Amino acid sequence: MLTILGFVMIATFLVLIMMKKMSPMAALILIPALFCVLVGKGAHLGEYVLKGVGDLAPTAAMLMFAIIYFGVMIDVGLFDPVVRGILRFCKADPVRIVVGTALLAAIVSLDGDGSTTFMITVSALYPLYRRLKMSLVVMTGVAATANGVMNTVPWGGPTARAATALKLDAGDIFVPMVPALATGLVAVFLLAYVLGRRERKRLGLLTLDGAGTATERAVPEPAAGEPVLAGAGGGFGARVRTSVFRTVSIRTGKGRGATAGGGGGTAHAGTGATATAIEPAPADDFQGLDPHRPTLRPKLYWFNAALTVALLVLLVLQTLPIPVLFLLGAALALTVNFPHMADQKARIAAHAENVLNVSGMVFAAAVFTGVLTGTGMVERMARWLVDGIPDGLGPHMGLVTGVLSIPLTYFMSNDGFYFGIVPILAEAGAAHGVGALEIARASLVGQALHMSSPLVPAVYVLVGMAKVEFGDHTRFTVKWAALTSLVVLAAGLLYGII
Repeated sequence: MLTILGFVMIATFLVLIMMKKMSPMAALILIPALFCVLVGKGAHLGEYVLKGVGDLAPTAAMLMFAIIYFGVMIDVGLFDPVVRGILRFCKADPVRIVVGTALLAAIVSLDGDGSTTFMITVSALYPLYRRLKMSLVVMTGVAATANGVMNTVPWGGPTARAATALKLDAGDIFVPMVPALATGLVAVFLLAYVLGRRERKRLGLLTLDGAGTATERAVPEPAAGEPVLAGAGGGFGARVRTSVFRTVSIRTGKGRGATAGGGGGTAHAGTGATATAIEPAPADDFQGLDPHRPTLRPKLYWFNAALTVALLVLLVLQTLPIPVLFLLGAALALTVNFPHMADQKARIAAHAENVLNVSGMVFAAAVFTGVLTGTGMVERMARWLVDGIPDGLGPHMGLVTGVLSIPLTYFMSNDGFYFGIVPILAEAGAAHGVGALEIARASLVGQALHMSSPLVPAVYVLVGMAKVEFGDHTRFTVKWAALTSLVVLAAGLLYGII
């Protein structure tokens, strides 16, 4: 009974958020509370929730101070050169922009922290996606999938957990998996190219001039126009009211051109003519990186760069717990860059919305995971899946583990999967002569999909900063991320790693 209710609870949650009948925060709280009562353990709801909150409190603290730290670094201009480099590469070509999204997310993911990756990626590319009217779920989907593949580095969570659970060396797990993971990363870049081509077909090829004018052209080659860094405004975290004017040039295949302008614009058509008009894009609030914002600290650039490198090195070396590192880093960054109390308060207030949204989602997820674990539903579900493996598949437990890792790491936390399920799979594999190393490597396959799980706090950083509904992100990303995981699994089998 617990097994059935567990699957029904997860399905109910996913259906409601994808159909936008409930917000993710409300669904994460109310649905597990209801099912806790249905399984007859309503009296223990408080105990389960507090246990879940206790388990996720360090994660919430880490995300809170990481958002403040990297928000300050973005405000003071640390990442502006990276942004300019990416935008020069992109040149307002949708294909280059989407591929650049995958590239930037993959590079930043080397620090092993998803929230950091998403903050930097979104802050760099969000204004460009909005200005060119590209699909934001393309950005979130590609970034999440690229981060999922790269999240398997030894200092990241999954590999370290697998090594700890099975008493293995993280290097012995990760290094042989590099060819398979590299193939998965190539698949992400190929996916980005395909999605970019789709966006180019939908929008045409655009160029940005220094005034923020976007021009759509029928020519398939990138233009030489220099892209702007971002829109106007007071830096990241500041809401900016802006109106972007878009020059649209349309030529139909039959030689008839037509353009419609907003407001008092005109529309006309003529044989063999190309019509051009200025169409004002809808004014909206979006966050931009103004190259002249007052929060820039060019004289402190190398201090901030050294502080960030030191923070990431200490993070990789695990010298201190990650929440403590970001807590100290945020305090130091605020004090040095903004010595006046009023300026510090202004910077904290500028990022308060992101902090509140993300930390709130983490504690809401604590209710979901607390009930799922406390009632025993997750254990029963896992046991049902493992017990359902036919004996004939025993010698192929590596393949079985890889396949199971895709849905299980989506519906479970990494802790629950690696410390609760992987040891069981390793025992079953050992009975058929399959080594623990093979099981551990196969357990990494599902990480591309895991990073879009509703139980991963970092994904709320991604969708929150990109202003994308979580249900929209889920509908778009799940199929592509699952396909990427299958590519990693197929490569592992082909190369003899799994």
